[in-house]
Amino acid sequence: MKALRWHGAHDLRWDEVPTPSAPRPHEAVVEVTWCGVCGTDLHEFLEGPHMIRTGPHPLTGARPPLALGHELSGTVAALGAPVAGIAVGDRVTADPCWRCGVCYWCTRGEYHLCPKGGSVGLASPGAFAEYVTVPLAGLTPVPDNVSDEMAAVAEPLAVGLHAVSRAGIRPGDNVLVVGGGPIGVAVILAARIAGAAGLYVSEPLAGRRDMLRALGVTEAFDPHEVDVRREVFLRTGRIGPDAVIDATGVPALAAQAVSTVRRGGRVVLAGVGHGAVAFDMGQLVFYERAVLGTLGYTFDIPRVIDLMSAGRLDASALVTGRFPLAGGAGVFADLAADRARHLKVLLTPKDM
Repeated sequence: MKALRWHGAHDLRWDEVPTPSAPRPHEAVVEVTWCGVCGTDLHEFLEGPHMIRTGPHPLTGARPPLALGHELSGTVAALGAPVAGIAVGDRVTADPCWRCGVCYWCTRGEYHLCPKGGSVGLASPGAFAEYVTVPLAGLTPVPDNVSDEMAAVAEPLAVGLHAVSRAGIRPGDNVLVVGGGPIGVAVILAARIAGAAGLYVSEPLAGRRDMLRALGVTEAFDPHEVDVRREVFLRTGRIGPDAVIDATGVPALAAQAVSTVRRGGRVVLAGVGHGAVAFDMGQLVFYERAVLGTLGYTFDIPRVIDLMSAGRLDASALVTGRFPLAGGAGVFADLAADRARHLKVLLTPKDM
């Protein structure tokens, strides 16, 4: 089969590779329909390896070169063991988290924190290919009223849903989202479902601010033009937002979030960043603010599919580009040159 494989930074190749072999008992093979380009994929393309190990992965044994891609939809080609409610030929999406299943965290249901864990497309060959091997436990059936495209964005939407759960957002809360990219949009959609009364966004790109307003956010601010902290403070009765969710991973913005959230509020860091964050401890202790990290999702992808099927989650605005997988290297180069051009790009190995 053909696969778009990462060989190193700025080195993606359209390779001929073996089709996945018969899955082991904890695996399934999926014929890919769509796969989304994640910010993690783009970072690996630009500067990697970050999350890709240069040596064999301790759980999967995989090593580069390997196909990227973990935001997928497709049909079941083979099952390593029977799964209730899923058969070969069924439409599915997948939770791409590999997990050992026996460690302290896995046995508590916190499989995304497994010390040996990893993701399809980073710890094993990914879904920028015609077929992909995924964790059997992660298969989620896709109902008829959810499209293949929307099933492929269930994974990033689950990131937003998990972040909102970590933030403890309740009906009537005011929420500030820092960053209006794909994860920021996923957070906004999830916060609306959770009942947020005020949804404020800090986003420097004008085109994205326009799109966010079309999604119905309360207000989208340009942080280069206004003091976002002051503006949200004034719009929330001089109290401040109940929660600030950072979707950028920029250390300076994480520190700013601490001084922006209300007394007793919650800051959740959803962006994958690097480097130290400096803030005044008094900003936490004297005002009893909480700062939490959030990583991926735990059992959130089935919740996203259910919300889509029930008509409560419309993520159609998230997908802004669709391209053949065979031209994926060029798509990555274009995204690297202009990250503001798209929110979520989907690639397909099928004929378009």
